[in-house]
Amino acid sequence: MRQARRLKSIRYDLRGPVLRRAQELEAVGNRIIKLNLGNPAPWGLSTPEPIVAHVVHNLGAAQGYSDARGIYSARVAVAQYYQSQGATDIQPDDVMLGNGVSELITMGLQALLDNGDEVLVPSPDYPLWSAAVTLSGGRAVHYRCDESAGWMPDLEHLAAQVTEHTRAMVIINPNNPTGAVYDRETLLGMIEIARRHGLLIFVDEIYDKIVYDGARHHTLAALADDVPIVSLGGLSKTYRAAGFRSGWLALSGFAAGDNDYFDGLQLLANMRLCPNVPAQHAIQTALGGYQSIEALIKPGGRLHEQRDLAWRELTAIPGIDCVRPDGALYLFPRLDPAIYKIHDDEQLVFDLLEQQHVLLSHGTGFNIDKPHHLRLVFLADPEVLSEAISRLGVFLAGYQQ
Repeated sequence: MRQARRLKSIRYDLRGPVLRRAQELEAVGNRIIKLNLGNPAPWGLSTPEPIVAHVVHNLGAAQGYSDARGIYSARVAVAQYYQSQGATDIQPDDVMLGNGVSELITMGLQALLDNGDEVLVPSPDYPLWSAAVTLSGGRAVHYRCDESAGWMPDLEHLAAQVTEHTRAMVIINPNNPTGAVYDRETLLGMIEIARRHGLLIFVDEIYDKIVYDGARHHTLAALADDVPIVSLGGLSKTYRAAGFRSGWLALSGFAAGDNDYFDGLQLLANMRLCPNVPAQHAIQTALGGYQSIEALIKPGGRLHEQRDLAWRELTAIPGIDCVRPDGALYLFPRLDPAIYKIHDDEQLVFDLLEQQHVLLSHGTGFNIDKPHHLRLVFLADPEVLSEAISRLGVFLAGYQQ
């Protein structure tokens, strides 16, 4: 039996053949340093105990289906969070919960797109966005983010990609894989392009509280009330609850009585019956309680120090430069093409895995057009990060394609 033809054009290399090879090497006894996935738990970054306790406390009441949109107390908590960020019009009925942001990305696009519709997606991007656009019948059109400008979106290039088929724009802020945190002026410029062309904006803000050194995350829904925005967030990163698969979307900026898109979302929510109910009980406690992420991102905090260590040691390798990330959990270093004659970056990460037992992600897997970048997750302990980066340096010193 052959797979569906539409899957032939889908890429999701983060869990692709390189990871499968790493698992094969592990199965025969090799220790692999995995710096390819933003999964906090394997590195001892556990879900805060009050969140776990609240889920356990409510297990007895979580045995049946909930409302297809999610339990009311959690939707209230999400709405109140956005209101506290300045998006005062978002109410509980504007919120829908899901099995992680990944499910809600797919639902949000499926509710919008017809075959041939176009969606503006950043390059580099988190590849689920491009894949979900294609699976929804649309076409991902990539707009450039400028490495020389700290990976800020190139607004002129973005505007030039709009056609009569464009339906929506995707913003990932803070960005995965680059760690860029967009300034207010850039976001207002993107909103203006959407306003001018009647586009819906999907904004992926899963890393909204993971910012460093005074960088500020601006909640997009607070910057405009006249442009339709679908804001997406969840517990997997800020609250280290990736396995809970607990996410949300919130609608804002829709004109009064413009309910057609929401009705489509409601249909899809009904078809999946409901999000997993136990994890919904984590949301109210997470959003309303002590924000433990703040200790991790300030100077001296674990994430802050691991970011700095990984950045210093990476950029000390000859021929590597890297924009130091202001947010998220990733470094996106560039290999100088004058020094490293790389024409296939996926082969590079395969070779690094085989020779040094270090697993990274290749840049073209994030829909960037030149094979000069790698993505490294800095969640590991400092000793592990240093060992992995040292192995990378040894590997590159003698590597040729």
